[in-house]
Amino acid sequence: MRFTKIVTSFIKDSDKILILKRSDKVKSMKGLWAGISGIVEDDEDALTRAKIEIFEEVGITEDEITLIKSAEEMRINSPQYKNHEWEIFPFLFETENPTIKLNWENSDFQWISVEELGNYETVPSLQKVLFNLL
Repeated sequence: MRFTKIVTSFIKDSDKILILKRSDKVKSMKGLWAGISGIVEDDEDALTRAKIEIFEEVGITEDEITLIKSAEEMRINSPQYKNHEWEIFPFLFETENPTIKLNWENSDFQWISVEELGNYETVPSLQKVLFNLL
């Protein structure tokens, strides 16, 4: 079984969670809602990669966020590849009134309550990843 290491971060502002809609320019999961995610390169630290992805995808700098919680890595089957799993490193950050500047990887964003996540078509197991952080 092959696997890819991926960070998935959620940003919380008051009682809302930020989710992003993946654009049609990304390789996989086009049009699905997700957290802020990216591939962990080689021996890279997952928390460092999470902060880089947050800045790249939504323009929020490290000094604007506070890490609230991280969870144990999770293995999730990849629906698009045979014999492949994603090893997810989940993080929950907090911020206050950020300005969101999307890059090409995402086409939209929403601030939602945790209960509303079920109303969105998301990447596989997104709710499970989030619930491990709450």
